[in-house]
Amino acid sequence: MTGLDADIRPVSARSALIRILIAADSPTMTAREICAATTAVGYPEATVRVAVSRMVAAGDLLRERRAYTLTPSLRARRTELAAPPTVAWNGDWEQVLVTATGRPAADRAALRTTLLSLRLAELREGVWMRPANLERGWPSGLDDTYRLRTHPVDDAVALTRRLWPLDEWAARARTLLDAIDNPDPTAKFTAVCAGLDHLTTDPVLPAELRPAGWPTDLLRTTTTAYLTWFQGLGPQVG
Repeated sequence: MTGLDADIRPVSARSALIRILIAADSPTMTAREICAATTAVGYPEATVRVAVSRMVAAGDLLRERRAYTLTPSLRARRTELAAPPTVAWNGDWEQVLVTATGRPAADRAALRTTLLSLRLAELREGVWMRPANLERGWPSGLDDTYRLRTHPVDDAVALTRRLWPLDEWAARARTLLDAIDNPDPTAKFTAVCAGLDHLTTDPVLPAELRPAGWPTDLLRTTTTAYLTWFQGLGPQVG
């Protein structure tokens, strides 16, 4: 791996392969296509073949007639590539109260992960909030929570900044945008993967609460354009 920004972690061959298969039009690729795609972004063929074998053994890939298919559970991560659907914001907020106490640490961690995936932020222990501008269902298994719809009396912009480190998030996004401009194919691919990961933590704020110059749309457009280009390599590298 060459040309990587010090703040951008390298992507393992396994993670690279998952990203490639998620981005592809089909979650199935032949061994030749897998090696061609991954070597195009700097992964040695031997390393890729080891990663493929381990993924088959772990159940991440299904092998049939010299082709490999990403399992449905990993395929579901394709939603990471799309912007979360939103609705017009009327000033209301979602509030989620965690009602259970004395739960095991593992259960607390799992609940926290779920609430973060719903783009909620923790105001204080057990109190989670976000603007009510997302169009999404509510997952099952959250019996230890209580959902409310509320309307803040104080400044909503100030509350937003209390919930999310917006300046830090924007600065990271701009760093990744600069890194994606790197002509080195490995560095570019790695920066795109980091950009996709960063977008999963985007608070998806309504326009009224976004700081000036908020870079989410540009980062999503840039990563999407790269993935579209990468898909186009299929007929050439296969």
